[in-house]
Amino acid sequence: MSKTILHIDLDTFYVSVERLNNRELHNKPLLVGGTGDRGVVAACSYETRGFGVHSGMPMKMARELCPDAVVIRGNAGDYSKHSDVVTEIIKEYVPVFEKSSIDEFYADLTGMDRFFGCYQYASEMRKKIIKETGLPISFGLSANKIVSKIATNEAKPNNQLKIDEGLEKPFLAPLSIKKIPMVGDKTYQTLRNLGLRQVRTVQEMPMEVMQRVLGANGGVIWKRANGIDNTPVIPFCERKSISTERTFDKDTIDVNRLRGILIAMTENLAYQLRRGDKLTACISVKIRYSDFNTYSKQMRIPYTSADHILIPKILDLFKNLYNRRLLVRLIGIRFSHLVSGNYQINLFDDTEEILSLYNALDNIRKRYGDKSVLRASGMGAKTIGRMHNPFNGLPPVVLAHRKM
Repeated sequence: MSKTILHIDLDTFYVSVERLNNRELHNKPLLVGGTGDRGVVAACSYETRGFGVHSGMPMKMARELCPDAVVIRGNAGDYSKHSDVVTEIIKEYVPVFEKSSIDEFYADLTGMDRFFGCYQYASEMRKKIIKETGLPISFGLSANKIVSKIATNEAKPNNQLKIDEGLEKPFLAPLSIKKIPMVGDKTYQTLRNLGLRQVRTVQEMPMEVMQRVLGANGGVIWKRANGIDNTPVIPFCERKSISTERTFDKDTIDVNRLRGILIAMTENLAYQLRRGDKLTACISVKIRYSDFNTYSKQMRIPYTSADHILIPKILDLFKNLYNRRLLVRLIGIRFSHLVSGNYQINLFDDTEEILSLYNALDNIRKRYGDKSVLRASGMGAKTIGRMHNPFNGLPPVVLAHRKM
């Protein structure tokens, strides 16, 4: 049976949500992301793109290119709520779907042509999402995920496009090679240096030539250029790690402040582990100095999710890693080698009081939020926290790097 894969994308999602909240922002150039000079553009309206602005760009550069743009910091919690509403509608309509990001979905409609016209069915779902949320949405429909994603991008803004089976190559042929997912700026420049501009040229080349130029990635790009993709729709993907990091508006050498932030980070991530019934066996600390040199150090530990075990080990890693005595631009921590399970009691170190304390603190956080209870040493890092359980099977909310 031939497959039918739907790709759904909420157009300029963060911008659209901000405009729902404030009608005065309609038709105005709008940037969402970090508001400081070191902020990053998380989303930008179509009005700014004519000035060369794009997501991922430093906010300072975006402001210079489009000085009339309205800059908004963004609210991850608000975006999550709107995304959840869309998710529930899609869940009602389709048998299998994959939420690949907060504003992007894949759905497998294979076999539904026996009961409905897949394109008509997807169109009705899109109309319902627009009616109930007020958010613009585009979709692409084809035989695989890659072609559907490219079709969605060609349909934008706020439109839909179907690519019939067998017409994938003709549809892709006239497009720029930059339209192929996985072709970033560096790969694009490499291909342009070879005289490649359109997907058609890649289709006419032997796969071996692409592999010689780009290695294994060359073969993947060649297949995508020819509309070949057998990637299944995956409804759930278990996380293998959890991390957090902070970039400072001004580089700092205040060791006490850095230690306090690391403690707050560790405390929050340890709570996330317990909330998701997870344990970690590998921890790491990352430091980026003012000269942009980045260093990290990791340590294997017995499986745990307890603050009083993790915090001293994180601080030890930091002490061993921070030896250049330069201004620090960014710090972060990461827990990996995650497994399911509850905290194992240490017969020699743990007491009933410690276990009861964790239980009480976690109950308070579940009821009043991650930041409702903090260690005094981490009070200077109140921006650290999460809006949802990171182990609920949904992708994280990706905003521009938050600042201290």
